[in-house]
Parts: sequence; C-alpha cells; structure tokens
Amino acid sequence: MIVEYHRPAILEEALRLLGRSQPITAPLGGGTALLHSIKDPIAVVDLQALGLDTLQIQGNSLQLGATLSLQSLLEQLDAQPMASELRRTILHEATYNLRQVATVAGTLVAATGRSPFTTALLALDAEITLQPGEETLSLGDLLPLRVERLRGRLITQITLPLNVRLAYEYVARTPADQPIVCAAAARWPSGRTRVALGGYGESPTLSFDGGEPDGAAIAARDAYAEAGDAWASAEYRSEIAAILVERCLEKINQAQER
Repeated sequence: MIVEYHRPAILEEALRLLGRSQPITAPLGGGTALLHSIKDPIAVVDLQALGLDTLQIQGNSLQLGATLSLQSLLEQLDAQPMASELRRTILHEATYNLRQVATVAGTLVAATGRSPFTTALLALDAEITLQPGEETLSLGDLLPLRVERLRGRLITQITLPLNVRLAYEYVARTPADQPIVCAAAARWPSGRTRVALGGYGESPTLSFDGGEPDGAAIAARDAYAEAGDAWASAEYRSEIAAILVERCLEKINQAQER
C-alpha cells in the first residue's frame, strides 16, 4: 500500500526522500515493476519531473537517462552497429503498452535472469551512474547486489558503448514468450568479446570476456551446467547456450565482413 506520494522537481529532494529510514521509500519510474510487488506500506518518489528521460551521444558512448522509456529508446536508436540487435531485445522484453511506461533503469532494477534487455546490456558492459556521490560501476557489479547498492540511492544514467557489434539469439516456448535460454554477444573494434546468458536465475550471467572468442561457446556450456529449473533441465540449457553463442558470434563475423 502506498502511504505517501512525492513528485520532487529537483534531484536533491528526491535523494533526500529516498535516504529516509522511515517510511520505507522507493523510486517510481514507470511503475510497471514496483506496483506489482508492493506488499508493505511504502512511500514512493515519482521521478517523472526530474528530467531523467534523456538520450545523448557523447563520443563513442550512448548516455541513457534513467527514466527513458523502453519505447522511446527503441524509437531513438539510430544506425549504430549495435542498434538493430538492441532493438530486438527491447521488443522481446515487453509488449508495446508496457514499453510505453517501463523505464530503462526500472527494467534493470527489476530484471530476473529472463530479461533479454538486461542480458544485452550486460554483454555491452553497460556503466551505471548512482547518486548521491555520482558513483559509476558496471552493470555486472550492480546486478548481484542491487538491494544493497540501491538502498537510499538512485540510478540516474546508463552508459553504453556505440562502437561495438551486438548479436542476440534466444529459444522460447513461443516467439513472444520470455526466453528459456538467450545469449547476447558484443565485440569491440579491439577484438574484445563479451558474452552474457539469460533465461535462468535471479539475473543474467556473464560467461565470457576476452580477446579471443574461440572458447566462448565452451564457457557458455560450462556457465549453464547446473542451470536447471521447472522450465528446462540443466543439460538442455547448457547445450542450447553453446549453440546460441556460436550463432551470435557467426552473426557478428558476417556483419564485420559486409
């Protein structure tokens, strides 16, 4: 139950409210995740008036404001090497109506291992800016410690590299269903390759980060060697993860040759 509602016009006021110990106070972006999880009395801080719904290009980086909606991001992605595949993950993440209200930061905060968008951003080595303190950390460092790291704090910006190629592949019960297994691979001009796996657990898993991608499929198989649940056996996920990673790397190779 929501016991207090605040809509501050400046970031400092939002941070002051979020830093309170009582009542328990949570940020409200699009609300698609928060409103479904409320059990105890809480206060909410609506972030809509803070101007955090921006998208800017700075050099080789794409800077996303925390409250930018998934649909706005989908529509504003341009001709960068990773744009078409990132669009695929956004389309797979949520339906049109949900994309209109779900925010970039809210999606990352609420993500389980079955989030295509979060899997892609983990492969892209997204950087997260937290306030207060303007701390910057990688998404990979944030995901396993979201509750602790975000207590009394706020994501204000997500930064993605633009000069990389991205590929995304998945297996699901139906094309529109959440993935049973998904893989995202990103490659930098230097040859650095990162691979993230989704479809299982509390958050996506980084399975490979290196200069030579020859072992990426084997690393994916090993990463999901015990990833069994009601949706699929560990053996199935392990084998499919390796296949999907090979497909992603082949797609990137073909794009580089064109």
